[in-house]
Formats: sequence, C-alpha cells, structure tokens
Amino acid sequence: MAERGLGPRFRAWVRRNWPTRESFESNRWLKPIAHRVLHSSLWRMTRRSIPRGVALGMFTGIIIPMGQIPACAVLALPLRANVPAAALTTFFTNPFTTPFLLILYYKVGAWTLQFTSKAAPEVKTAMVDNGWLHWLAADIGLPTAIGMAECAVIGGVLGYFVAALGWRLWIAGKWRRRSKERAGRLD
Repeated sequence: MAERGLGPRFRAWVRRNWPTRESFESNRWLKPIAHRVLHSSLWRMTRRSIPRGVALGMFTGIIIPMGQIPACAVLALPLRANVPAAALTTFFTNPFTTPFLLILYYKVGAWTLQFTSKAAPEVKTAMVDNGWLHWLAADIGLPTAIGMAECAVIGGVLGYFVAALGWRLWIAGKWRRRSKERAGRLD
C-alpha cells in the first residue's frame, strides 16, 4: 500500500517541480540566449535526448556549485540534450546530500592520489606550523577537487546508461501492455 501511494506522490512532485519553458524564458540570465534554449528540439522527450540530459545534469550538478540549471540549459544546446531532464537531475545535489557528496569526493580523490591518512598529532602540527588554510587547501582541497572531477565524469556516464536502460525498459513495458490489450480485444 505504501509503494502504491509513493509512486503517484513522486510523479506529482516531479510535475510540480519540472522546469517549464516559461520558467527558463523568465530567467534573467538566459534572456540573451532564450531563443536558442527554448528551441523545441531541446524539450522533446526522445530516447537519445533524455539520457544526454541526465548525463549533463549529473556532470554539471557535481562540477558547478551554483547556477547549475542555467549552465545545463546553455550546455544542452551543443549536446542536444533534454533541458528539463538535465535541470531536474541537478537536484540530486542539495543541502542534504552535499556533505555526504563532499566526503565521497575526498575519499575518491584521496584513493586516486593514494594519500595515507595522517595521525592526529601530525595533522595538528601541520595546522599550527603551516596554518589551517594551507592544510585545508593542500591536504583536503586537492583530493576533493580530483575526486569531484572523477565523480562528475563517472556520474555522467552512469547517468547516461541508467537513463538509456530505463527508457528502454519503459518502452518495452508499453509494448507489452499494448500487445496484451490487443490480445484482449481479439478474444
């Protein structure tokens, strides 16, 4: 029963928060290029544009800290990605998920750089000797930036393939339902 009620509520939330052409048209940052961004091919839901939009949304959601939706709209032009899918996908980075994502970026970057964890006294000494800002930039910032870039690329690729698979499954389900309806009418 809970699953049954969750699906319609989620669809209603998506319909309420789905970016519209009018919301992009009224955005002051997009006014100079609104005629290009509002082209109908960027708003159609096709098997190629939706995965591109999801991949673009994942990438910009990770790489660009602020102004992700206008960036998606602009980058959708050369990539021929679905603008609403790209804009909606950027919402996975929000104030609730950002701390966990930053930890993930640091862990991935540290693993990539193969940093060894320092003991607490060494960290404390490094903070006092070189200053906490140097410690933050050198020991935390570099792995986080590298991890962020890696996660953006991996997230974009995974987002593309998951969206393409989801699209394929959705269409296969529609075909199955359609064939059952036809078989039911023939009986």
